[in-house]
Amino acid sequence: MTSTLDQATPGADEVPEFPMARAAGCPFDPPPRARELQEAGPLARVRLWDGSTPWLVTRYADQRALLADARVSADITRPGYPSPAPLPPGGLSISFILMDNPEHARLRRMVTAPFTVRRIEALRPAVQKIVDDSLDAMLAGPNPVDLVEAFALPVPSLVICELLGVPYRDHDFFQTNSKVIIKRDADPAERTAGHRALLGYLDDLMGEKLARRQDDLLSGLADRVEAGELTRAEAAQMGVLLLIAGHETTANMIALGTLTLLRHPDQLALVRETDDPAVIAGAVEELLRYLTITHNGRRRVAIEDIEIAGETIRAGEGLIMANDIANRDESVFPDPDGLDVRRPDSRRHVAFGFGVHQCLGQPLARVELQVVYNTLYWRVPTLALAADLDEIPFKHNGSVYGVYELPVTW
Repeated sequence: MTSTLDQATPGADEVPEFPMARAAGCPFDPPPRARELQEAGPLARVRLWDGSTPWLVTRYADQRALLADARVSADITRPGYPSPAPLPPGGLSISFILMDNPEHARLRRMVTAPFTVRRIEALRPAVQKIVDDSLDAMLAGPNPVDLVEAFALPVPSLVICELLGVPYRDHDFFQTNSKVIIKRDADPAERTAGHRALLGYLDDLMGEKLARRQDDLLSGLADRVEAGELTRAEAAQMGVLLLIAGHETTANMIALGTLTLLRHPDQLALVRETDDPAVIAGAVEELLRYLTITHNGRRRVAIEDIEIAGETIRAGEGLIMANDIANRDESVFPDPDGLDVRRPDSRRHVAFGFGVHQCLGQPLARVELQVVYNTLYWRVPTLALAADLDEIPFKHNGSVYGVYELPVTW
């Protein structure tokens, strides 16, 4: 027998605001209030910036079930979708990640091949060279240094530029506009301007690829445009998505993962002293689980009534899958708040999401992080923080969590 959740909707003063604040001095852990809601039950109402009260899905099994359910939609234009921030006039679409099948599947298939495990593994030597060259440059420069600007941001930017066929000389332009787009409290007009600037830039690049193909992903999309399978505008929009996702998330994982290991020297020693690729791969999965930098949840809206965890979610109600607390669900991960780079079940995490919308670029992110974590701490064994933890600026206001700066020395 199921109950209908909206019959017991709490009063306005009982509904916590979302996103929630992390505890002072605990920047690596999910918000305490979110953990309390998880302990209380699988579903809870939360209040967003616009006063709407979607459901927060707190537990691992229920999140995976809903993320794999065709009765939930990722379409940001549907009524009831729990948007994380005000939308600009006319909306803001980031290609297929905010679409449903069959259109989502049609567009995603066009960029799947370059991100297969086999194709990405073939890039490992090139990623290694980028990491080594970036470290050479960092070590030849000033000490102390901001690891974000000197290493964490350049490495994935160089990799994604090489893969897409985007000139790295334009990195200041696309990094600046990307930061505005993913900043939760950015002015809608600024977000629109940033998106239009990137869209125009990728459209110009697509024009260049249509005129002259090269061995890169954008040229592959140009082939699709010429064959009539894709419009030029769709191709440019996909380029925006891949460019933003391809450098922002990995850059934040490099910096935040490094800070985490520096705060856990026993775990750092295990990573630095091993020559076992399996240990490095496990450390990457554990840091992905432990940090879950997509910390504002996967957003969906129910398009039919759904029974889950003994309750009924009504069609038109918004859903937020809080992946950060799912990855701390003790029914799945024993001692979930402990960082253990040798944890045997870390790869079960949902840091990349789950279902048809799970992260397309996860093979690339894994290879980049494996190379970085296997190289940085070995080549710079005396790496240390050059600031107190409370002096480090964390990205509490972004859709991707991390640090704005990470002063380090060696």
